[in-house]
Amino acid sequence: MESHGRFNIIKSDGNARLGQLSTQRGIINTPAFMPVGTNATVKAMSPDEMKDLGAEILLSNTYHLYLRPGHEIIREVGGLHKFMKWDGPILTDSGGFQVFSLSRLRKIKDDGVEFRSHIDGSLHFLSPELVMEIQGALGSDIAMMFDECTPYPATREYALNSLKLTTEWGKRCLKAKNENQALFGIVQGGVYKDLRKQSAEELIDLDFDGYALGGLSVGEPKELMYEMINYSTPLLPQDKPHYLMGIGDLMDVLEAVAAGIDMFDCVMPTRNARNGTLFTSQGRISIKREEFKKDPGPLDPACGCYTCRNYSKSFLRHMFMSREILSMRLNSLHNLHFFLDFFRKMRDAISRGGFEQFRKEWTPILQNNFHAG
Repeated sequence: MESHGRFNIIKSDGNARLGQLSTQRGIINTPAFMPVGTNATVKAMSPDEMKDLGAEILLSNTYHLYLRPGHEIIREVGGLHKFMKWDGPILTDSGGFQVFSLSRLRKIKDDGVEFRSHIDGSLHFLSPELVMEIQGALGSDIAMMFDECTPYPATREYALNSLKLTTEWGKRCLKAKNENQALFGIVQGGVYKDLRKQSAEELIDLDFDGYALGGLSVGEPKELMYEMINYSTPLLPQDKPHYLMGIGDLMDVLEAVAAGIDMFDCVMPTRNARNGTLFTSQGRISIKREEFKKDPGPLDPACGCYTCRNYSKSFLRHMFMSREILSMRLNSLHNLHFFLDFFRKMRDAISRGGFEQFRKEWTPILQNNFHAG
């Protein structure tokens, strides 16, 4: 990533890595959690609040911004950073997963994917070249190659064809690569180890700036997902960042960091917040439960976020039950603080060689959905 930043491993603790990914808009300390700003906003949060929470990089969605408001509109206002008033690094995904998960009447062809918009049913065609053009218009710091996200279950034959298509699209994305933008390759191969290995080898030969594992958490059992993560991660170049796409359950994060993954993104903190599920140092709670109706205590006495410093569980429950907008904001603020703070503590643990102890201490807490309703 010489021309677009560098990745330095500061310390290893087993396979867990403490690193720094440098971009023109700032340094990202890894393992890193990237809050998801699908439509150029982390839902219910302002960019200043995200900065105050310690977010160093945000993720935005190519597919969504292409459909609405349109990448040309964002280009005209000076790019995504200016559009959304965020001056830190941004990673844009390629839209491959969204086409896979959201689109109706999807047709995969050698040159790209024809699909109908999930918004209005209009017909669109995404090619690797157009995906790179869109990400160039957005002006993100890190772009993802266009891939074909292999579903689960998939036959070996389907997974192999999907892998071959992904490699070909990767070559085309590299040819259309934008200046001053890092480009990450995406390893596919479904749940077939030999295909994962083949995909990794083919993409490594192409020499991307970083490597992601895609096509996981698409319906396969957890044990199988963990098996693929533990098998695939060591295949990736050790001197480049490793990104596990779309996975943010903190139990999964611990497993993946132990395997050598550096970057994560997930809508879990904000989506759960809007549904009233909140993460605490004792486990998850559902704020809508009756027992919190008269509870004067903070959500989490061990938490220093704005929500916990200022509001009682009783008030947070009242806000949620009344469907007040403030409920979404306070809950989202707390959950994002919890996630970003978890990653900070995890980095500290790796820096002092205590990752396994950190993992051991957090596992029972993360498994504890006490009051989850």
